[in-house]
Amino acid sequence: MSRPVTNPEPIKLRVAGHDLPLALAALHRGREVDDRIDVAIEVTDVSEAMPTFESLLEGGGFSISERTGPGKFVVTRLRSLPDYVAPDMTVLVCGLNPSLHSADLKVGFGRAGNRFWPAALSSGMVTIDRDPIDALTTHRVGMTDMVKRASPRADSLTREEYAGGLSRLEGLCAWLRPAVVCMVGLAGWRAAVDRKAIAGVQERHLGHSLVYVMPSTSGLNAHSSLADLASHLREATELADDELSRRGPDL
Repeated sequence: MSRPVTNPEPIKLRVAGHDLPLALAALHRGREVDDRIDVAIEVTDVSEAMPTFESLLEGGGFSISERTGPGKFVVTRLRSLPDYVAPDMTVLVCGLNPSLHSADLKVGFGRAGNRFWPAALSSGMVTIDRDPIDALTTHRVGMTDMVKRASPRADSLTREEYAGGLSRLEGLCAWLRPAVVCMVGLAGWRAAVDRKAIAGVQERHLGHSLVYVMPSTSGLNAHSSLADLASHLREATELADDELSRRGPDL
């Protein structure tokens, strides 16, 4: 049985379009799993290529129970992770999907045995451990997942989920234009795009963004050392710097 709506009056999110993902992330962090929330969204400026509210709510870690009017929804807070994204990102880090442990910790790659954060610190991509907000606001490094559904293991994901996740991710990139999308783990890209993909820069772009695919940072991946993973993140960051220089200030 689902919980009743937890707020008698709608929570009003009146923000600029580009600020909506972070507003939804804050709402997600402040609620418990399965909370049902009445939300009214008003965007003060709708930028070109902005995804639908439904897509952004999915990226924010919510499912829609009911649409009650224009920009008005009853949503359920999922056991998942929200997107931490904004304009002018250098790198958008994209995991396969959240683990249940990471969803409960409220930080991607949160399990102690996962080497993403140690590798990101070693590479210079970030300077604070397990802090996606600082990564975004200080280093312009965003975080999302190809599939938003959390699970104990990624091998439970379906091709349909990968395809839907790729479509959502492509729309997000067309809107926010990160220089590079860094896919952490080959499985998702192979399932959705190129089953023969190898680590490195890919031929296909997502929206306006280059794509760099790297090995999984899971502790179960014995083939990649911490130094190898840090090297991949460093390459993705350098690729982003080169791409931003190529774009110039007007692109």
